Amino acid sequence: MKNKDFYQLLKKNRRETNGFQYTVPAPGAYPYQWLWDSCFHAIILTHYKINDAKNEIVSLLSKQFENGMIPHIIYWDKKLPGSFPRIIWGKNHTSTITQPPMLAYAVWQIFQKDKDSLFVKKVYSNLYHFYRYLLTERDPHTNHLIGIMNPDESGEDNSPRFDFALNLPPNHTLKENTKKRMHLVKQNIECHFDAPFCMRNFFWVKDVPFNVIMVENLRLLVQLATSLGYSEDAKFFDEQREKIIEAMKKFMYEDDLFWSTFGEDYQKIKIKTWAIFAPLFAKILNQKQAQNLVEKHLLNPKEFWTEFPVPTTSLDEPSFDPSGYWRGPTWIGTNWFIYKGLQNYGFNSIAEEIKRSSVNLLQKSGFREYFNPQTGEGLGAMQFSWCGLVADMD
Repeated sequence: MKNKDFYQLLKKNRRETNGFQYTVPAPGAYPYQWLWDSCFHAIILTHYKINDAKNEIVSLLSKQFENGMIPHIIYWDKKLPGSFPRIIWGKNHTSTITQPPMLAYAVWQIFQKDKDSLFVKKVYSNLYHFYRYLLTERDPHTNHLIGIMNPDESGEDNSPRFDFALNLPPNHTLKENTKKRMHLVKQNIECHFDAPFCMRNFFWVKDVPFNVIMVENLRLLVQLATSLGYSEDAKFFDEQREKIIEAMKKFMYEDDLFWSTFGEDYQKIKIKTWAIFAPLFAKILNQKQAQNLVEKHLLNPKEFWTEFPVPTTSLDEPSFDPSGYWRGPTWIGTNWFIYKGLQNYGFNSIAEEIKRSSVNLLQKSGFREYFNPQTGEGLGAMQFSWCGLVADMD
């Protein structure tokens, strides 16, 4: 597989509507624009055409809400063919929930390639208001953990991390899961997507990966603000970053692992998914903790070290399903997070193993949405743009 293949994949999935250029995750299944997908697409595109990466970000920011939130779906053209279900969100052209805040990371990577301060200045206000929204509306009690009000906001729609909050058993169908999540959308519409009220009354999870991604993106937002001379902003966002780290240690850490929590009392959701490795991405663990995590869990063949690692759910969980969407398959996106995290702690040989495995999956099964971690069989959507993240494993 050649590097140029990844660029050709994204070019095939490129669309232009009303003067905006964006990349769809997969033409047949996901014919619209998604928030964290486009951040990944921008990261990939920095290795090929920097202006394409910038266009990806600009299109996302064009639909930002007045309160600063950026929706997780933009329906540029509802007439596009595709199997994605028609969801009534309460808005005509976008969803009314968000997704993991990878924007600052994508903009920072663009900035590293061409040092274009004018582009950073152009989008900085959007970034400022998005991250301020998350720090306020999604943390109503000022306990410094960001909450989500629907599993879809995690980017991992049916992950077993959310079974308890949805009142679902470990083994259930995707149809049953989708029905619960769509009921949440209905409740969110009724409460006018008032995040503090909706979370308090219907679904309130403080998810580990979401908060880890927030921490790392705040670190890079600090650097972006500093590059523009916005020292007060830089100081503020750095302080918030430290507060989230401390809150994660206080409310999420137990038995040597970070767990997502549910509700006002921060009940820990002790389900082993790839999320236990997410803190590596933002260097939240110390070296000893990281070593223990890698040796005890990542390299454990009874948990996560499969033929094609890393499965999104541990093999010893009752909910594990090797073909069950986010309930077991290997995804290139989560492998990318783990790869970057391992590099942070000097586990370079293990990171290279994950990169090699990711490449092998693509060579064996093509650009698929996700893969059976035991057989390497390609599953889900075809021509899936995330696969290009292998180009950023360096």
